[in-house]
Amino acid sequence: MTPDPPARRRQRGPRPVLTPNAAGNDADFGDILAVLGQQLGEKVAEAADPGGRRRLKGVHFEYVADSRTVHDMAGGAGYSLASNWFTQLLAQLAVANSITKSQLCVFLFVAGGQVPGTGIAQYTQQEITDGLNKVAAQKGGKMITRSTVNRAVQALCGYHWVEKAGNGRIQINVRLWFHGNSTAQHEVLADIAERHDRNPEAFPYAVGPEGAHQEELDLDFGVDRGVRGRKRTG
Repeated sequence: MTPDPPARRRQRGPRPVLTPNAAGNDADFGDILAVLGQQLGEKVAEAADPGGRRRLKGVHFEYVADSRTVHDMAGGAGYSLASNWFTQLLAQLAVANSITKSQLCVFLFVAGGQVPGTGIAQYTQQEITDGLNKVAAQKGGKMITRSTVNRAVQALCGYHWVEKAGNGRIQINVRLWFHGNSTAQHEVLADIAERHDRNPEAFPYAVGPEGAHQEELDLDFGVDRGVRGRKRTG
């Protein structure tokens, strides 16, 4: 009885690596799939028969092009993700006079100035004041004062919408408003939780649809509190 011929051993060497051209056409994908099929076939064959006598005849791939359209947003600062619940709450609080105009403006300005992926806005209170007054200064209109910005920041910290992070930095509650992807958001949330000893009652866990409450406050438009006037109702 004639023994089986010795199995041919595949020459070891560097595997082919393909680099698709910039056009990324169908021919490139076909070449890539051919290489993947070859390598997969070799692995399966080696696992099935270490002697290499069995060969995989073919490997078939199916793929669908997943083209995703990029958002088209105004301005060069990109865009942020906001909680729909919180966005509606802002409008409801404004109508109910439960948040002042200065608090609303300070929060929106700071939230829109986050360093991507951090939830941190690197603004001093003077920079916030100057930023909010940009259009008003051009039009010669009424401007917000730094003292009003200071009071607004203190109130926002009390709402757990922001907190001071030292050195002129303000930490945004990234469950409400965040500039970055979901992976970055979870990393920021984990860091915040660690800084607060993972206390579920501390920032940023105190804000949410359950039991949300805002104190009724008089609107503050930067007018000296010593000057009496009519309370704005709309």
